[in-house]
Amino acid sequence: MSTCGSIGFYSPLRKCMKKTVLLGGVNTKTSSVGPSNADFPSGDPGMYQLDITLRRGHNLAARDRGGTSDPYVKFKLGGKEVFRSKTIHKNLNPVWEEKTCILIDNPREPLYIKVFDYDFGLQDDFIGSAFLNLASLELNRQTDVTLSLKDPHYPDHDLGTILLSVLLAPREEQREVFQTQSLRLSDLHRKSQLWRGIVSITLIEGRDLKAMDANGLSDPYVKFRLGHQKYKSKIMPKTLNPQWREQFDFHLYEERGGIIDITVWDKDAGKKDDFIGRCQVDLSTLSKEQTHKLELPLEEGEGCLVLLVTLTASAAVTISDLSVNSLEDPKEREEILKRYSPMRMFHNMKDVGFLQVKVIRAEALMAADVTGKSDPFCVVELNNDRLLTHTVYKNLNPEWNKIFTFNVKDIHSVLEVTVYDEDRDRSADFLGKVAIPLLSIQNGEQKAYVLKNKQLTGPTKGVIYLEIDVIFNAVKASVRTLMPKEQKYIEEENRLSKQLLLRNFIRMKRCVMVLINAAYYINSCFDWDSPPRSLAAFLLFLFVVWNFELYMIPLALLLLLAWNYFLIISGKDNRQHDTVVEDMLEDEEEEDDRDDKSLPRSDKITWLLYSTCGILQEDSEKKGFMDKLYAIQEVCVSVQNILDEVASFGERIKNTFNWTVPFLSWLAIVALCVFTVILYFIPLRYIVLVWGINKFTKKLRSPYAIDNNELLDFLSRVPSDVQVVQYHELKQDPSHSPSKRKKNNPG
Repeated sequence: MSTCGSIGFYSPLRKCMKKTVLLGGVNTKTSSVGPSNADFPSGDPGMYQLDITLRRGHNLAARDRGGTSDPYVKFKLGGKEVFRSKTIHKNLNPVWEEKTCILIDNPREPLYIKVFDYDFGLQDDFIGSAFLNLASLELNRQTDVTLSLKDPHYPDHDLGTILLSVLLAPREEQREVFQTQSLRLSDLHRKSQLWRGIVSITLIEGRDLKAMDANGLSDPYVKFRLGHQKYKSKIMPKTLNPQWREQFDFHLYEERGGIIDITVWDKDAGKKDDFIGRCQVDLSTLSKEQTHKLELPLEEGEGCLVLLVTLTASAAVTISDLSVNSLEDPKEREEILKRYSPMRMFHNMKDVGFLQVKVIRAEALMAADVTGKSDPFCVVELNNDRLLTHTVYKNLNPEWNKIFTFNVKDIHSVLEVTVYDEDRDRSADFLGKVAIPLLSIQNGEQKAYVLKNKQLTGPTKGVIYLEIDVIFNAVKASVRTLMPKEQKYIEEENRLSKQLLLRNFIRMKRCVMVLINAAYYINSCFDWDSPPRSLAAFLLFLFVVWNFELYMIPLALLLLLAWNYFLIISGKDNRQHDTVVEDMLEDEEEEDDRDDKSLPRSDKITWLLYSTCGILQEDSEKKGFMDKLYAIQEVCVSVQNILDEVASFGERIKNTFNWTVPFLSWLAIVALCVFTVILYFIPLRYIVLVWGINKFTKKLRSPYAIDNNELLDFLSRVPSDVQVVQYHELKQDPSHSPSKRKKNNPG
């Protein structure tokens, strides 16, 4: 791997900030022959080329639970990232052997080297940093350099060493403009973001697993890891022969494949999970475009896992500048439209559509640095597909002008665009976020989206300008709606929150109250509280019971949908903005802010209970007490999640009939029409017979088919009331418009 970048002018403030960072120890092997950089005058305008070979690391600090790290290295010069290495997984003595060349104009500026432990979807852990003093190098002579890594907060800790080979030489070329630096550097990392293929994995079952609990059973679940990608299966309680039937996809970044690390664990409430065993899958040994059934014996344990693994070609995922626009090229646009035309509705059912996102610019962002500026970059996510823009340094009104294209596998997915501020030795600071359902996109329209907070419940400072186009096949999208929804590899861990628990309880109470009020209404008809209403209900009861047929059930639901649609198009929409849920979300956001200023979220309630009890015990007694508190917390989290699922189920049914997502409501109308016709013309015994034969022979016809419920899969695509609030587009403040911004800030 060889790259080349350059650095232009940089401000004195940035130089000053560089000197405040602790310098790691440097051991160099140099010769006394050759001129030193110290001989050059300070005003020397010449350009130099620094050739660096990143060799290896030695005894790096462990940052993961398993006593290892996933290290990668960043080179920075003048506050700008000029190189990032590949990630070496699970290794404290990594070997990179990567080459890069950097054009510099001042050899007295030190090269800043930082090593991180990569955690996908989480904060990358800082391992250590060091400076390479370029003034100590000899010109035109390769030098081996060993850098001792240090942490400014813990200067006495031994964090390992990094070995480099460097060569500094004069370069007679025109120096380049500083403003173009971040754009050119983004090209260096573009290839590292794009995947070359898809690994489709189906976790079928486990056989004869090791018993880890006192009852002679286990509660097994499986963790998968391919590079930085991770997936965790569901937990199967009290079994040694679990049946998972789960399917998920990983991205394949290397042509030669890779190794999938698989570990099996036993879930234990209130204490550390027990390790059952591990195994690996070497993808380089598997042929592409073919499904492989693998029975993998577990090492360091008992039993085996059964998997189905399929390697397929890459999806249509690209990053480009605005000058390269697929949809503006008539030939490419015609080809895309042809690919998703109704004539190809049964070709490659997983390829539902095409998404193009233009990330143009942002305005009036929050200042995250002490200098009153930010170093913003943008992360564009669609389910598990995640791409990044380059960083625009020292700017609150950045312009990215990038185009991202994605392959759409589910038209009900939500596009998430998040703006971060890049920091040196810390995780990126959050600046704002928007969530845009694909079905709400208006093609070809450039819109200013108001950035929201992390919970997507309220506005934060700044707007982002996007232009989005989505093209999809409606038939494929409808069929995909009745299949299991793709789960994210990394999701935020559920935590116990008083406001969240109260919110879910109130939501479920509202759903239950609808049923109770309906029961009261029916009972009032029986009690003749209103004689005209009771008389009408009595006549309707006689008519329906006397003429009742089974097809009338879907027909009644069909009429309810049609009635609500008529109310909406006639301007008599009785749907109201859910201010109750919005107020609860704002209260939860305030609680989160208080948590951030005090204790970590995961430990807040535990330590609150512990401090309230005021118990002073020995270490062994404290440990048992804390285990009980953690077990109580897990039970409370489970109750909180059950309340959320029940409330969401009721809200999704309501939102289906309220036409919250018209595509889904029309799909429901089509399905109800089909059911009505079938029940009207076909006797019920034949329908039950066909259903039973299908159920009994399904495992015989497809032994490894994934069980699913089409109705629940359909409802999982309908947003709950909380999601409706989160996806609601906020109106832009007039003060954020470009014209007013230019008038107020002419500079």
